[in-house]
Amino acid sequence: MWTVFLYPLTFILYPLSFTLYFWHIPSTVKIEYIRSIVTNSNQLYSKVKISIIQTSPRWESIEENLQLFTAKIESVSTETNLILLPEMFTTGFTMKPRECHASEAERTLDWMVQTSMKRNAAIVGSFIARKEDKLVNRMAFVMPNGQVVFYDKRHLFRMAGEHNHYSAGSQRVVVNYMGWRILLTICYDLRFPVWCRNRNDYDLMLNVANFPDKRSYAWNSLLVARAIENQCFVAACNRVGIDGSGENYSGDSQVVDPMGQIVAKANPNSESTIEASISLKQLQEVRTGFPVHLDADKFEIL
Repeated sequence: MWTVFLYPLTFILYPLSFTLYFWHIPSTVKIEYIRSIVTNSNQLYSKVKISIIQTSPRWESIEENLQLFTAKIESVSTETNLILLPEMFTTGFTMKPRECHASEAERTLDWMVQTSMKRNAAIVGSFIARKEDKLVNRMAFVMPNGQVVFYDKRHLFRMAGEHNHYSAGSQRVVVNYMGWRILLTICYDLRFPVWCRNRNDYDLMLNVANFPDKRSYAWNSLLVARAIENQCFVAACNRVGIDGSGENYSGDSQVVDPMGQIVAKANPNSESTIEASISLKQLQEVRTGFPVHLDADKFEIL
């Protein structure tokens, strides 16, 4: 009888006794205890597994491309935390945005949200979207919990006339996901180091692209340069194949570490999915052991 009466009291007395004990231990010990809890919780998210889908999108066909990427994502590892798709993955790099039903952006976004929730992984790619009465090349970072963050391409590729059909974005965007700070960029943005400059505010740069084969040397060089100068990881997804305008793409999708070493790279001119695990611990070791950011020049974009 007494056992039955006293047993529920243990749920009250035990937490109370721990609280009284914790109150009387030295402050330094308290700080270390709390720090260990924070450290252990951060370690749960210290690594992120990225899958990059390098393929040839169907020209100006949203329906076909949603089917294509649905099939491609089915083969992605269930351990993946982030899936990266090419620039304008539902249409290809078209200069006919109105004919490609920019109003279908909502449908594309809904597909991304549903796919992200189903796979329990973030889905990232760009597509044609409306912003008030304008059209933009919009990158969406969609999280499994339904949260969506947008970035509108800042630097429009005038050599293809992109600036005549789309409006440039003005906001630099950094996403927080699984303990990582992630900068969003699209293709041509890579050529502008001031825009990409790390202000000690990101750990990973994502780039989705339609970067042609004839400039593949620049593509490969810029990805390594951005990783080294910003002491960050870079994950980039480029398409392959020949698009509707006759442009050929070699792909060369890859993940680069903060020292400029290639972690994973897709074979050129072939459809494939590459995977790579990246570590915040490695990044912190690089930045601590070789702290170039402490000597960086301060600047402001006007």
